[in-house]
Amino acid sequence: MTTTVSATAALALGDDALVLSHRLGEWAGHAPVLEEEVALANIALDLLGQARVLLSTAGDEDELAYLREERAFRNLQLVEQPNGDFAHTIARQLYFSTYQHLLYAGLAATDGPFADLAAKAVKEVAYHRDHAEQWTLRLGDGTETGHERMQRACTALWRFTGEMFQPVDGLDVDLAGMETAWLESVRAVLHRATLTVPEGPRTGAWSAGAGRQGVHTESFGRMLAEMQHLHRSHPGASW
Repeated sequence: MTTTVSATAALALGDDALVLSHRLGEWAGHAPVLEEEVALANIALDLLGQARVLLSTAGDEDELAYLREERAFRNLQLVEQPNGDFAHTIARQLYFSTYQHLLYAGLAATDGPFADLAAKAVKEVAYHRDHAEQWTLRLGDGTETGHERMQRACTALWRFTGEMFQPVDGLDVDLAGMETAWLESVRAVLHRATLTVPEGPRTGAWSAGAGRQGVHTESFGRMLAEMQHLHRSHPGASW
């Protein structure tokens, strides 16, 4: 039986994957090229698969996804940020997938409750990270417009990154070591993309708030209403 501590961690990680999956799914029919439409859809499906496993560990996956109120979600504020333009989506993906790859690699090396999931998901997330890195390089070191948009996106989302390395009950990983590795990896990608590493707060007081504690940004409520609308409109329906 899952302990309360493990359920807390499963909920946090499951919400991360669920919310980002929905955000990426919003690109359906709107991606800049057909190939990218398929790539974003595949990443979204990978994340949805992770979310189902994690949320089912914490309780009934459908109820947790579609019947909870906004303050009951424990996802990072980073993953709930609107897609914005394509550069904004890529910056969000770069920051999160780099973190998620480090997290799953760490969890896979333990004998904890998330080891099996992490061992499988780390391969998926390696692709998510590489995809984001390649687009960061293409946009950052490409046209003047691409460079400006990528820089603006990286700077705008920087303040949401510190929350990733705050403790979560049930996650037996070296968060300090992960944060150091994350900074090194992200800085290396940004430098290769001729982008300036953003400055400003990203740790400590969490200038952006605390999604892990149920505090979310304004756009999250609108996204959640859209995601839950069909299920709430037809309670008990099967498809």
